[in-house]
Amino acid sequence: MSWRRALKDTARSGIAVEKKRLEPLIAVRGAAGLAIVIALSLWLFGPAAAASSAFGAFQAAIATFQRSWRPRPELAIASGTSLAVSTFLGYLTISKEPLFLALLVVWTFAAGMSWAAGPTIGLIASSNVAIMLVTVTLPTSVAQAAGHAAMMIVGGLVQAALIVLFPVRRWGAHRDALADALAAEADYARRLRHDPVASFDPQPLMEARNAAAVTPRQARRRPAELHGARGIAERIRPVLASLADPAMGVPAEGPARDRVRELLASAAALLDAAAHAIRHGEPVKVPPAALATFRTPDTGSILTGAPYRAMTRLNTLLQDVVETAGGAPQEGASQDGAPSGARGTARSAETDGRSTPGRAPTDPGARGTARSALTTRSRPTFLALIPKALKAMRSELRRGSPVTRHATRVSAVAATGYILGTWLPLGHGYWAPLTSVMVMRPDFSQTYSRAVARLAGTVIGVAVATGAVQAASPGTLLSGALAVASAALMYLLMRTGQFATQACIAAYVVFLLGMGGEEWTQTVPERVLLTLMGGFLAMLAYAVYPAWETPRLRTRLADWLATQGTYAAAVFGSYADPSASNAPDVRQALLTARTARAAWHAAVARATAEPVRHRGLSRTAADDAEDALAQLGRVAMLLEAHLPERGATPVPPAARFADALRESTHQGAKAIRERRVPTWDAVREALDAWETENPENADKVVRNTATLVLDTLTELSEALDTAVPPMTLDGTAPEKPDGPRNPKDSATR
Repeated sequence: MSWRRALKDTARSGIAVEKKRLEPLIAVRGAAGLAIVIALSLWLFGPAAAASSAFGAFQAAIATFQRSWRPRPELAIASGTSLAVSTFLGYLTISKEPLFLALLVVWTFAAGMSWAAGPTIGLIASSNVAIMLVTVTLPTSVAQAAGHAAMMIVGGLVQAALIVLFPVRRWGAHRDALADALAAEADYARRLRHDPVASFDPQPLMEARNAAAVTPRQARRRPAELHGARGIAERIRPVLASLADPAMGVPAEGPARDRVRELLASAAALLDAAAHAIRHGEPVKVPPAALATFRTPDTGSILTGAPYRAMTRLNTLLQDVVETAGGAPQEGASQDGAPSGARGTARSAETDGRSTPGRAPTDPGARGTARSALTTRSRPTFLALIPKALKAMRSELRRGSPVTRHATRVSAVAATGYILGTWLPLGHGYWAPLTSVMVMRPDFSQTYSRAVARLAGTVIGVAVATGAVQAASPGTLLSGALAVASAALMYLLMRTGQFATQACIAAYVVFLLGMGGEEWTQTVPERVLLTLMGGFLAMLAYAVYPAWETPRLRTRLADWLATQGTYAAAVFGSYADPSASNAPDVRQALLTARTARAAWHAAVARATAEPVRHRGLSRTAADDAEDALAQLGRVAMLLEAHLPERGATPVPPAARFADALRESTHQGAKAIRERRVPTWDAVREALDAWETENPENADKVVRNTATLVLDTLTELSEALDTAVPPMTLDGTAPEKPDGPRNPKDSATR
């Protein structure tokens, strides 16, 4: 992408306003806390202290809006306290410019490194540095500075108290995450009716898993419907895929395919009903027609083998998820009085593998798997997060780390902006470094889009606030009220985009400083000019000292291949030794592969917006490689849907294949990092040996799945072989051999 197009796209992204679900009650709560702090400070200490305390309460409320499944009161307290410490130390050194400049560099570097611990901590730390540049100018003595710092802590305490006393949708985020996961699976079931190999984005399941992690105190108070349904939903996805995929035995057309379509439609209806019940905290209203589909007595004569097992397992899992989601359904009770779709449904099947009339067969293994997924995930307390955050920052403190480059870049820009702002005859020189710190992020697109949003929002916010000041000539109280209104609007629109947020912040600062006695003519012109300069410095710094994601795409792809191979190998290993308790290994490998997949997609999204050429991995090659790895995960998932129970017949060749797959994918990941095309000779040899040892194909499903795995790996090599030619050690591109290509040649080249 050219620089011109990159700048155009990021500018458009910065000024875009997205449609998001608004949270007015949360906005009112944050604004109420701000109003309480301002009123208390005005009454006790006067306008200057009120402005400082208002910044503390304002920042504390912003901290509680950051990505968190439940607002943590500790975040508000930590934000107010850290801002107080920053302000007090800044005031002690502000009279000695070299000393303050050194403190600013150290503080900004630490804030930049804090992004290693996550975006929430990174944003709070960066905001504290930016606000500190304003608040250090308000006190006039050490005693006043201490008082202002104390009021900032009070602001954080007030916001924390409001969170505890007036919770809004206490478990709303958890409900939404779990309901979204179930709704995504319902949509997946519908798409499988028309496209048996449809893709599925596991992001909703990952979000639900994150939401399921709670502290011990939260676990005691969590609603019953949030227990266990996520674990069951995790098991439903591979069963849906296995039931629909033609590779598992159901023909593309015919009575069996029609039956599968009916089952998928009913599964979608049941999942939607469970999602609605969980989202709104209501009893489940189960569609009777969906239950009747699973009770059809002739299912055993239509579906056999793996599809029949998938149907029975799906039936059991759906019964569990409906029951867990909202207790006994209100509609569709069975004739014997038991809840339809819950415990009242039959739990037994005939020994010949077919259902009895009017009874739905079940799979005991599915129930055991589902029940094992009901364990509670523990979320560390706030204090326990501190050593983890420090460890993450320490691990990123190395040469070549994007986070370290960001910290170096933002600290250098902050110091440069402060020096230039002080040197220019504009006054209020801190606006330049403040803008730089607020807009700079570890990646290109966010830095540039936020810089544009900051400038555009500042102009609009200042213009509106200036017009209000000129029209009303507000005094101290009215200025404070207008500041609170601006903050409330910012809290309400925070999730809609940076443009609206920055406009509200600009108006808030104008009104707040006006409350402290500054005229708008003293701040508006230089604020706009210095904001422009700060944004320009931030954009220039990233261009001069970048941390592009594009060159790291191969590493991200290699990580995904290695984890995907480990997951597939764990699934095959389960068939090699069913007596071993390896279900946790499969689960952990799947979660690791999902994390690597998410990292790949995030990297691709960032790289797409960067104005740099690809370095060994074109967009076409990246897309084809992504499709191949997604297919590898889907094939392994199909086999995971039928993990054998203890006592099942082992498949010894699967052990050799699993070992070859695990080792080859790790070696293939190394080859991708070194810009070479991976080869799969060991996997092909293990598959050939499997066919030789077991020519009768007693384990036909597992053997066919292994063939599909090799096919996807070959597709991956073909995709990478169309990329930029791999480089030799001397930096030259080797010549490609003449002649036609075929999958085997490309895989072994």
